[in-house]
Amino acid sequence: MATTVRKGKASGVPALKGKPIGASRSQMAEVVLPAATNLLGKLLGGHVMHLVDVVAAMAASRHANSYVVTASVDYIDFRNPINLGEMVLLKSQVNRVFHTSMEVGVKVFSENALTGVRKHTTTAYVTFVALDATTREPKPVPPLIVKTAEEKRRWREAGERRKVRLAMRYKKRRSRD
Repeated sequence: MATTVRKGKASGVPALKGKPIGASRSQMAEVVLPAATNLLGKLLGGHVMHLVDVVAAMAASRHANSYVVTASVDYIDFRNPINLGEMVLLKSQVNRVFHTSMEVGVKVFSENALTGVRKHTTTAYVTFVALDATTREPKPVPPLIVKTAEEKRRWREAGERRKVRLAMRYKKRRSRD
């Protein structure tokens, strides 16, 4: 079994052992109740965003074995509505690790309990920063072990999204100065 290891810095920080993507995979589900719907009986987009953040944080925390905070949401796409009484199912996993941050991909599905029909409703990419439990400062994250063609594709695409995200961040800083 091949293991990816990040070499320790000259500061004497020990190298972190890589972790497979499967170690971060997380899922959650809930039934859509009236309090979380709009006047048309559809799950509120803000509630979907909250659930996305929660399940993504689960994956990031599992990978980093630490507290994590949301740094950014690059993308969220609402494809299909989720109706009152349906189940909302969320799946997440770490796509790529940088130094103290990691991108987590989330897919959201609706499932009709009466028919069993499942629809892909939402896709999102959320970046988290791992925090040291004592200092609450950013801390290095274990490298990610990617094996399958799908995992490698997601890893590459996460790198492309990061380039865009950082370019936008620095563009905003320059425009404020």
